[in-house]
Amino acid sequence: MTSINRLAISITAHAWNGDRSKVALCPNNNEVRIYIRKGNEFELETTLQEHDSVVTGIDWGSKTNRLVTCSQDRNAYVWSFENNAWKPTLVILRINRAATAVQWSPKEDKFAVASGAKCLCVCYFEKDNSWWVSKQFKDKVESTLTSIAWHPNNVLLAAGGTDNTVRVVSGFVKGIDNREEIGKTAFGSKLPFGTLLASWSTNAWVKSVKWSPSGNRLAWVTHDSVTHFLECATTNHTHQSVSSPFLPFQDLEFIDENRVIAVGYDANPTLFSFSGTWKLDRQCDGKKGASKAAAGEGAKKFFQDKATLGSEEGAADRELDTVHQNCISVVRKLDATTLSTSGYDGNLVLWPLSSLGL
Repeated sequence: MTSINRLAISITAHAWNGDRSKVALCPNNNEVRIYIRKGNEFELETTLQEHDSVVTGIDWGSKTNRLVTCSQDRNAYVWSFENNAWKPTLVILRINRAATAVQWSPKEDKFAVASGAKCLCVCYFEKDNSWWVSKQFKDKVESTLTSIAWHPNNVLLAAGGTDNTVRVVSGFVKGIDNREEIGKTAFGSKLPFGTLLASWSTNAWVKSVKWSPSGNRLAWVTHDSVTHFLECATTNHTHQSVSSPFLPFQDLEFIDENRVIAVGYDANPTLFSFSGTWKLDRQCDGKKGASKAAAGEGAKKFFQDKATLGSEEGAADRELDTVHQNCISVVRKLDATTLSTSGYDGNLVLWPLSSLGL
């Protein structure tokens, strides 16, 4: 059964810990709130308040139990849980515009930060100085980077932005990554840091980019309501675009190698599936039916609704016939059978795949 939890006025980001017992989210301000999950209910545990502006990205390492956050204040923090409290460590990003997204690498020994400074930062811990530092990629980045995704091999990094381009670059960091372990990839074998390995131009802003679990496929969504799929198991890459009649998507997630869920301004999770080629399958949120205006409303409100909305059932026109009542901004894979979504309506929704007909 779908679980709907109103945890804020609006939610801009959320991330789960390793055992999925806690969730960290940003209520569209400078805070990061951590909630304990108790069944389908959530209880506020603590609030982190180190940032000065809206938090734009959160990721929670499942292996190290470290949080990383980034914000419009141009900073990122790594949070470690010590002595029953979360301790922040400032990351030296060296950017002069807002940070827009953050993600741990699969091994959680480094993380990437996208920004409005026309650069991509790969951050790692420098033991000699005991701080987190960054290396920057700027080659042919013409505008804000909005989304990033690590390949399962811990080195390849996909990034998309408002220059209408998706690129795959090398995030190899000497002293952390091992060339022999990586070997040859579908994007080549010479992988010094910052090498631009491939890029694809689109007709609109790139809102989100994700690798499949195997890393043999790459998918991204753009602001013209098009979803893109790249087959990259070998060096012979093939690209397919699938248009939709819906409003633009904001995020997407691979359920498995052959199924993708995209979410966005239609407030309705949408399924794409692969069977020889990728196709738009369907919207997954079953219709609830338009609700009637509450019985017993006063005459004043009745006529206000009729005048402003042109309907005797004006109050009903304010409610969408979907679970989310505004744009869904983030979708995450909670476990093998459950997805979680959050959006501008302030709801955190847990979706068993069965509730989506999957």
